[in-house]
Amino acid sequence: MSLKVIDLSQEIFQGMSVFPMHQPTFIMTNMTHEENMKKTGSKTLGFSARNLLISEHGGTHCDAVWEYKPSGKTIEFMPLDYFFGSAICIDLSHIKPDRYIEVDDIKKAVKKCKEELNKGDIVLMYTGHYDKNFGTEKWQTEYSGLSYNAAKYLAECGVVNIGVDAPAIDHPDDIDFSGHLVCGEYDITNTENLCNLDKVVNKRFLYFGLPLKIRAGSGSPIRAIALVEE
Repeated sequence: MSLKVIDLSQEIFQGMSVFPMHQPTFIMTNMTHEENMKKTGSKTLGFSARNLLISEHGGTHCDAVWEYKPSGKTIEFMPLDYFFGSAICIDLSHIKPDRYIEVDDIKKAVKKCKEELNKGDIVLMYTGHYDKNFGTEKWQTEYSGLSYNAAKYLAECGVVNIGVDAPAIDHPDDIDFSGHLVCGEYDITNTENLCNLDKVVNKRFLYFGLPLKIRAGSGSPIRAIALVEE
């Protein structure tokens, strides 16, 4: 059996789109190769590095329960098996951004995969939003999101991580932030700003999206990948 690696992560760069409540990304040169050679006195080799100022929720990232539940675990204490393991990607790309993703939508999408939701599963939702709207004004404003009942259904099925190819698992109009509310109620995580989900839609695969071990972190940028059987 051979496995193909599919990158599900967006690039990190200065000027990248960030959810409005979070810190914009800045990248600064710490030292050039030439500056370093002058500093060390080396005639053969210089080291260069840059500094990053980035939100814990910048780009492709996962959330700690503490972000949306003050009594929840911060990122360094979250179970690592919430961030890797067996995953399915369900097709919700037909759902228009003016409505919510409902329980029936999820059931039909899972059935289309010819799969079942198992305890410990990671579920990625392919909405097509990245493909259609990344880099446009619609990116942060026009996408679908989970209703409270749909998020609760996933949690009650034992899903530990809900991922999406949009800025949030919640609908932009939902000021109750229903998806995150349910994640807090069930002490599970979610992953946002994924991409390339069209390459894994309707498949089961091995997913990795490990967070940095940030002390007292509310979340972390990740490098998300899928390992798919060829």
